[in-house]
Amino acid sequence: MRHVPTVAWRELRSLFVSPVAYGVMSLFAVLTGLFFILYVSAFVEWVARLTQFQEMERLAATNVNDDLVAPFYQMLDTVLLILVPGITMGLFTAEKQNGTQELLLTSPLTIWDVVLGKFAAAAAFVALLVAMVAAYPGLLFLYGGAEGGPEIGKTLAGHLGVLLVGWTYVAIGTFASSLTRSQVVSFLMAFVLLLFLQLLPAISDLGVLGGGSALGETLRWVATGVHFQPMLGGLVDTQDLVYFAVIIGSFLLLTKASVESVRWR
Repeated sequence: MRHVPTVAWRELRSLFVSPVAYGVMSLFAVLTGLFFILYVSAFVEWVARLTQFQEMERLAATNVNDDLVAPFYQMLDTVLLILVPGITMGLFTAEKQNGTQELLLTSPLTIWDVVLGKFAAAAAFVALLVAMVAAYPGLLFLYGGAEGGPEIGKTLAGHLGVLLVGWTYVAIGTFASSLTRSQVVSFLMAFVLLLFLQLLPAISDLGVLGGGSALGETLRWVATGVHFQPMLGGLVDTQDLVYFAVIIGSFLLLTKASVESVRWR
């Protein structure tokens, strides 16, 4: 495990040498900035409309966290679903295309060094993207005032949720990259897997699996959004943290098995 930082640094450096990192960062900044402006405009318009029609009860129930910050963070789930496969698609496929995978696997590095190093590099990059997003609620804290600004606890919980979702998507994208030699195929595989995770609650609610059956409940538990939603409301539950740890760990184990299988082909 002591070589993990070395592999991660090498992978992160190669990521920033290519235009992929700068393209993803630029696209992420543009998309999140645009959506933040739209959500702020919609929130201001909604408050003005409630004030105009003297809807005092609904106005009292309206707050920045639940009606602005939480929907904005929830939107980031979809943005990461699109961008994370672009970050992870070259983690293993680039080694295969360049013919360096055999050298990597026959080096003193263990399989876990390689897998965890590559995952750590992509996870660090996603953490950088999530850190960029912190500037937006920061503006609300700066200009919202003591009464009109968001709650620090709810905001941090939602931010943690975005980070954990991003790392979960990285683990799935890392696994997809280990299965193929094509970056395009890796991107599509990761995207389909992540989209499937988002659609699991809807599939369960259709009732074709028996409604409240054990299989339906299992599908709901596997869905990332079910565990992300409480964090948007400020609740950081141990069960949700365990879920993210289990899913990330499971896909890293699958990645190790996929990489290791190359030695037996």
